[in-house]
Amino acid sequence: MSNFSNFTGPTELLQGSLDRILPDVVTRPPIDGYAISSYGNFNETIYGLTNCRRDIPADACLACIAEAARILPTVCPRSADARIWYDTCFLRYGTDEFIGSVDTVNGGLILMNVLNATDPESFDKIVVELMHTVWKSALVSGNKRFAFGFKAFSPNVTIHSMVQCTRDLPAAACNHCLANAIGLFPNYCRFRQGCQVIYSSCAVRYEIYDFLFHENYTNHYAIQSYKTVLL
Repeated sequence: MSNFSNFTGPTELLQGSLDRILPDVVTRPPIDGYAISSYGNFNETIYGLTNCRRDIPADACLACIAEAARILPTVCPRSADARIWYDTCFLRYGTDEFIGSVDTVNGGLILMNVLNATDPESFDKIVVELMHTVWKSALVSGNKRFAFGFKAFSPNVTIHSMVQCTRDLPAAACNHCLANAIGLFPNYCRFRQGCQVIYSSCAVRYEIYDFLFHENYTNHYAIQSYKTVLL
């Protein structure tokens, strides 16, 4: 999914800056799956950011970023502000100096599992407790704005959760973004078997399957159905 606006300055200069930004964020080895860049002067400056899910290996991170950089200019041509979300990475560029600033107003995405949980009240209580636990954990400096957790709901069902902010955010800004995202759960995610709220600065998620990367990782999107809401 992408969000964009048209160029507002001299097209050739902005396009030239953009042409420099994309190769830079793709070819620069990301530090823990994260890279920022900028190019240009004054009104012709383009800022870029890439952020991978922290559990993803470096090769998968680089492949995801490369694909995002290839696709985004084609779906958002002649755009000064664009962003694209994948399951494992995020790419954004724009003329506003957004690095280090929280953004929960310029577009977002909610993915809700179409199925409700059994014993929904008990399920929702565990989700709330789990999300608040990983929320606070992500703010600890050593965790690099990422945290995950899980808790058994029944003998056969375990709830898995994850939160992540882009690495450019200070703790207070990350906390603000996660608070906004988790604050949408009562209106959109309550009783759902799984749900994600994704902003340009952070993402929160829970599922009844293990979606983090490991040796036996399986992409469950093929067997799960989700409803999408654009913010």
